Amino acid sequence: MDVDSYGKALDPHNMGGLYSRVCPTVSAEKPAGQWQTMEMTLCDRHVTVVLNGVKIIDNQPAYGPTGGAIISDVFAKGPIYLQGDHGTVNYRNIVLTPIIK
Repeated sequence: MDVDSYGKALDPHNMGGLYSRVCPTVSAEKPAGQWQTMEMTLCDRHVTVVLNGVKIIDNQPAYGPTGGAIISDVFAKGPIYLQGDHGTVNYRNIVLTPIIK
């Protein structure tokens, strides 16, 4: 299965999209095999995503849980999961910063 979204049409299942919920406004993926950088901000159920230095989602509402949710209560505390889709994914330099309001 080809899961590389580089060079493909915009889709909410592509890299950086909020799976089945929010589609990136621009493609910013690098080809497969290259490291990608991603910064995600989630505040009050709104998400902003910067992929490889390009803002691809700007403060869009994140309605409901995605299909991979453990429970449907989107306000319940729980773990953070990092997910690859149908293949091997490597992560490095992960930093979590709480938003203090």
